[in-house]
Amino acid sequence: MHFDYDLLTYLEGFVTEERKQRFLDVLSKRTRFLTVAIEDVYQLHNTSAVIRSCDAFGVQNVHVVEDRFGKRLDKNIAMGAEQWIDVHRYQTTDECITTLKEGGYEIIATTPHNNSNLLSDFKVTSKTALFFGTEKEGLSEAVLQKADGFLKIPMVGFSESLNISVSAAIILQELLDDLRKSKYPWQLSELEVLEKKLDWTKKSINDVEGIIARYLE
Repeated sequence: MHFDYDLLTYLEGFVTEERKQRFLDVLSKRTRFLTVAIEDVYQLHNTSAVIRSCDAFGVQNVHVVEDRFGKRLDKNIAMGAEQWIDVHRYQTTDECITTLKEGGYEIIATTPHNNSNLLSDFKVTSKTALFFGTEKEGLSEAVLQKADGFLKIPMVGFSESLNISVSAAIILQELLDDLRKSKYPWQLSELEVLEKKLDWTKKSINDVEGIIARYLE
């Protein structure tokens, strides 16, 4: 795949050295080896909170199933952490699962039921997609039936489940901490790093389209 190194070099001239170094530091800890899928989350702040957790803990790709509430999500999710994360949207759960499985991901349903593995016992050893559903209804039967495994956070109180955004933060922090200590190929490839550097650099420049147009003249 051809990459325009000259364009990246040109555009980097419009951002500070500190900004360029920050991109490199963040990208060195980014992963697509572990990804997150969010199924039909009605509360908009929960979706944004999960995406912020993905950014904070280093997950580059997030998959959002917008079966019932898609129009609300499209209109209301505010830009923030979303600009640093690649958000992939799907009309149906089946479409999302099929795409992830074709990409080599194991589907792990986060649920307090189904004899789930405890978080403390769970290890990411291959490409893994964590599915999160609503606190009230949980994940759909489509996910539960097609999942390759189940995962839950140990609970010792009266509550059976946590808010989706809290669950995602707890699970991601623990699994990614372990993953980065492992020998599995969790980091982005050299090309992926370059592509994200270019993407993030563009998003950091005012009137970037005009600047690129002048570059191409």
